[in-house]
Amino acid sequence: MFRKKTKKLQYDKENQIPVLKCSICNGEQVAGFKDIHTGRFEEVMFIRNQTDLDNFKELYGVENIGKEY
Repeated sequence: MFRKKTKKLQYDKENQIPVLKCSICNGEQVAGFKDIHTGRFEEVMFIRNQTDLDNFKELYGVENIGKEY
């Protein structure tokens, strides 16, 4: 009945892109943001299942997220 509103977090949309970093060996996934200019990856959340990924997308207002291996 009474849901706590989730506050959308911000990231630098001009200099960062959302990326899902995936391990080839064991399938681990980490969501975060990659700097366009330097290529530096900033880890935000460990992704265990689709629910975690959906929460990350909702939290940051991301629709599309690229994958890197």
